[in-house]
Amino acid sequence: MGPQPKPLETYNYNRDEINQIAVSSKGFLAAADDSGDVKIVNTIQKCLYKRLREAHTSICSSVQFIPWRPWTAITGGLDSKLAAWDFSKGRTLFSIDYGSPELQNGSSSGSAGQCFNPAFVHSLAVSEEGILGGLYKVCAVARGDGAVDVVNLEYELAPAKSKGPPWAATSTMSSKRTEVGDGSSNQSQVKRIHLDYTMGGHTAAVSCVTFSAFGEKGKFLVSGGNDASVKIWDWSKGFSSETNSNAELVLDIDVKKKVNWLCTTPTDSDNLIVCDTSKVVKVYNFR
Repeated sequence: MGPQPKPLETYNYNRDEINQIAVSSKGFLAAADDSGDVKIVNTIQKCLYKRLREAHTSICSSVQFIPWRPWTAITGGLDSKLAAWDFSKGRTLFSIDYGSPELQNGSSSGSAGQCFNPAFVHSLAVSEEGILGGLYKVCAVARGDGAVDVVNLEYELAPAKSKGPPWAATSTMSSKRTEVGDGSSNQSQVKRIHLDYTMGGHTAAVSCVTFSAFGEKGKFLVSGGNDASVKIWDWSKGFSSETNSNAELVLDIDVKKKVNWLCTTPTDSDNLIVCDTSKVVKVYNFR
């Protein structure tokens, strides 16, 4: 508030350009940089806590903490990899390589591919705890090949023995959903859904994803891309194995410019805020 405001704290632990930061409820700050490293800073003790490295072989573009697992973070990079970390120990819990032959097009048959861009991970969004009645604990992944993946984190982070036999984890996969045995019954648990251009999705790289903060929190997934469009998805339908339904595109907005970032506001006005390559910040109202 003074005439010459100064930063309260400055941290110089990263040695390369920082692409994203995130702060946890316990006071940890994560900074993802171009070297592929993520520095975890304890902002209470004002010191470097951990250095997360060797999961990414290229630029680490995004980092998020997982709200319901206070010692877990998730990262994505321009090596097409998604990695979850126990940052208290500095080790990975699981990783997904979207550049692998079986995943780069979202299906084992490779039928859902589009554009020649690699499946770089440009942005991540982790759902808040308790959304939609507490049924879902997921992460949305914005990919460079125009697809958006929604990953069941509860499944991926579960102990290996609870996931059933190895054959179950690689069973039925389509361009829209993957079903795996849950290890405890004959019912199937959806491991991952894949939202691509065959469902009305993006035709160029997806730059940003977020879960809606207005209305029923987390009900919609919003994605923006280099195709100058914003897509709003009713995503949870794709995880309903009982009805065997698919995620649904509910709204497509042409914003005329490439989308750099977007967010929603938790207000009665139901606003979507879009930052694109123009000089104007756009606010869309859904009431």
